[in-house]
Amino acid sequence: MSLNSSSPTTILTLPSFTFPPSFRIPALVFSTLTYLIIMCFNLMIVLTIAVNHNLHKPMYILLINLPICDMMGATAFFPQMISSMLYQHRVISYWACVLQALLVHTYGGGSLLILTAMAFDRYIAICSPLSYNTIMTSNNLIKIISGIWLTDIILIFILIFMVVQFKICTTNINDMYCNNPSLVKLACEVTHVNNLYGLFTIAFFQGISLGVILFTYLQILITCIFKKQADARSKAIQTCSAHLIVFLFLEFNAFFALLSHRIETAPTFLRRALGVSVMIFPPLLNPLIYSFNTKDIRRNIVAIFKRKTSPF
Repeated sequence: MSLNSSSPTTILTLPSFTFPPSFRIPALVFSTLTYLIIMCFNLMIVLTIAVNHNLHKPMYILLINLPICDMMGATAFFPQMISSMLYQHRVISYWACVLQALLVHTYGGGSLLILTAMAFDRYIAICSPLSYNTIMTSNNLIKIISGIWLTDIILIFILIFMVVQFKICTTNINDMYCNNPSLVKLACEVTHVNNLYGLFTIAFFQGISLGVILFTYLQILITCIFKKQADARSKAIQTCSAHLIVFLFLEFNAFFALLSHRIETAPTFLRRALGVSVMIFPPLLNPLIYSFNTKDIRRNIVAIFKRKTSPF
């Protein structure tokens, strides 16, 4: 029997939120604290860059998009999970599920494109420093940022729009949160066009970002090896290696999480663990790796706190 997927009263169930009684309260406290930490850290980065004019440079203007994206992803995931644990209701309306899936995938695709743009910025700064001011102009920066968000939103909107055209035959979300694969599994039937477009979005976001970042960081590494200043070489290699580790974690976690939905024999626990880790660890680690680890941002944050705590 098919259901009317366009009805706002259609209720979906989230069986994954069945916690043992002894685990519910610790899980609720952990989730709430994690969400608050993510929001505080990322909001601090946004405000620090926004209010300090000395940080209004291409590197930091690109960087400010990452915490915005991370806060969007965390807000798409944590409030629903916290609400489900707090009130012990494992349900979500169909259109709330669609909105969550839209935000989750916009967060995932946006993060990859922003990290790609940041890698390109560092590549120009380190490998072609004399051309940096010519290439990373205000106009080009606006084009890059606009291109990132427009591409991300349009591609993900089409992906979700295609899914909501199908009537649903089941109301069980077999995942920790709503996403495109879980919505697809609700449908009575899915066309090949939908599957092909899903593969296209995966190839676009992950293929382009992986190719560009590996190329740029390889060029940066080669340039750093031949630098005569040992301190500059060590600093550049340390920074790039930290960035690369975070990116690869997001890239491969997201890839295998999506791939597990297409492999029927994939363990359910593994799929859910991969999916949840993508929503928790990047927003939590990105401020530490990309922002607090940057001397200019760290210095400005300390200056802000000193002004707040000083009696004069």
